[in-house]
Amino acid sequence: MAKAQVNIDEARTRLSSLIDRAEAGHDVVIARSGRPVVRLTRISESAQPIRFGVLKGKLRIGRDFDAPLRAGVLAAFTGD
Repeated sequence: MAKAQVNIDEARTRLSSLIDRAEAGHDVVIARSGRPVVRLTRISESAQPIRFGVLKGKLRIGRDFDAPLRAGVLAAFTGD
């Protein structure tokens, strides 16, 4: 996809047209003093909003979740 780079002042005056360009699949890079700082890009159609609490009551945490790790397991994590 083609990328366009604009400075902040231009982005401020052309925001609507830059959003249209991003919706069409073209990334727009916004620069400050010629240095790229942000990218305006389309959100994919498959992006789903986060829904908290969906798994409430469906997961169980074991009683030993906060128990200290056995020496062998701890060594495997720390590389000892």
